[in-house]
Amino acid sequence: MNALVISGGGSKGAFAGGVAQYLIQELNRDYHLFLGTSTGSLLVSHLALNKIDKIKSVYTNVNNESIFNVCPFTIKQKHGTQNIGINHINVLLNFLRGSKTFGESQNLKKLIKNTLTEAEFLFLKHSSKDIVVTVSNLSLNQVEFKSLKEFSYEEFVDWVWISCNYTPFMTLVKKSGCEYADGGLGNMVPIEEAINRGATEVDAIILQTEVTQYNRMPSRNAFSLLTNMFGFMLDRIESQNIKIGKYVATHNNAVINFYYAPTVLTTNSLIFDKEKMTDWWQRGYQFAKYKNQEVSPLEN
Repeated sequence: MNALVISGGGSKGAFAGGVAQYLIQELNRDYHLFLGTSTGSLLVSHLALNKIDKIKSVYTNVNNESIFNVCPFTIKQKHGTQNIGINHINVLLNFLRGSKTFGESQNLKKLIKNTLTEAEFLFLKHSSKDIVVTVSNLSLNQVEFKSLKEFSYEEFVDWVWISCNYTPFMTLVKKSGCEYADGGLGNMVPIEEAINRGATEVDAIILQTEVTQYNRMPSRNAFSLLTNMFGFMLDRIESQNIKIGKYVATHNNAVINFYYAPTVLTTNSLIFDKEKMTDWWQRGYQFAKYKNQEVSPLEN
């Protein structure tokens, strides 16, 4: 059984979309299992439906207003780079409303619902494909994997949204008596889960470079310190997930094909820039094409 696994990575999901487009449309990869974490969870349902142009349009037109109904930070251009600052008014008002997080991402939930229709959900539910998203249960201190086939439309939309909620900047969701957050806090690359579910060949799209290529800039404020800290932790989690995935694959005679981002796309994946994400989608497509080019043997 073939599986497609897409890691977390916020706005960098546009690159993963480009890679997946090439694998599905040009190489005709037939996946029976789709697993995603965070931004990966946004992609997998549409990839399973083969509605790539639809999700490409979303990823190449989205901006911060599409994600946040309460945006906790400001974005400033300086010396050609984007820096985030604290939106003190929004954060203060959010705390006064009783929120536990700096910002709120209700707009993202609306976007998910507007993009994945109930008819599409039912089509997938009755198909042979399985779509699984990763969430972090903070109350039980465990990672959970939610299959589309096990839930109603409204419930699955919630799980996809929860998988993407990068707390404490986005909404903390209480569901079934537990507090849930971004799946990447527990499992950035669910390769092990794919193999445990029967995958014998896994195409894993990793929205990080294979080798660390940069040092983070010094923290300018509390938010940049938090994003740097979370970035550090998520990098370590991702590295561990990959090592575990390789180990499990070896002991189950499974094959993993890795598609790492060849360059650093951004140091802040919470910034959703339409022009950059359009470029990343195309770069992902071209990278997958380059990686899969067959090199003809030299003729004597």
